[in-house]
Amino acid sequence: MAVMRDGESLRESQGVARLATDGAAVVRVVNPEGQAPVCLVCEHASAHIPPELGDLGLAPRDRMSHAAYDIGAEALSLEMSRRLHAPLVLAGVSRLVQDLNRPPEARGAMPDQVETIAIPGNRDLSPAARLVRVEAVYDPFHTQLSEFLDRFTTPPALVTIHSFTPVWHGTARPTEIGLLHDDDPRLARAMQAAGTTGFRVDLNEPYSAADGVTHLLNRHGTARGLANVMIEVRNDLLGDAASIDRAAGALMAMLTPALAEVQTA
Repeated sequence: MAVMRDGESLRESQGVARLATDGAAVVRVVNPEGQAPVCLVCEHASAHIPPELGDLGLAPRDRMSHAAYDIGAEALSLEMSRRLHAPLVLAGVSRLVQDLNRPPEARGAMPDQVETIAIPGNRDLSPAARLVRVEAVYDPFHTQLSEFLDRFTTPPALVTIHSFTPVWHGTARPTEIGLLHDDDPRLARAMQAAGTTGFRVDLNEPYSAADGVTHLLNRHGTARGLANVMIEVRNDLLGDAASIDRAAGALMAMLTPALAEVQTA
């Protein structure tokens, strides 16, 4: 694999510059020389909104909420990358600007409401305004992820890491770790079967493919025949370094034997 510095933007273009003039990278790779046959992805790592879009009209209390990014997911991803010695592809722009885990045409790709949180800056976007975001954020992220996957000499497993809010529309969510899959259940099921972790682990909770959340898995995992899984961790379990360490340990206890099983089958 080619060597890339941590934090280095994988693409610079006029399209990116239109929305990221403060120099924020749309995509960056951590540990690009990692030798594990795994590619980690955290597509909701950042709450960054390019200055050209202001704050999208968000209320101050919502600017760093679960609507803007997956709380704790970046820290957990970095710890998993360290423990696995695996490369990690991180997004650098808020999901409210462009959700990289949704097709560009999907309503949720640029939502004007997330749970009870309004995003006025996303209301009534014109096709031209949507296209600017797609070209500036979605296209370079997915193009560079695809090119990065091409560099593996052995087909890797694709593992995406997310977090979710413990209460959704007033309803508590008992799931602590969710393992999601679409057409390829191998890795998710092998992880669930790996044993006790100290957490409540559920398959296809709190979301499933029916909720439209497996876009990235399908585009880059199933389409290539790669074993893949989407990991969701409840964000109240990721509040500090000790919590991140505990969650990473639980995921490693499931993922390590599961990878050995599916990659030798």
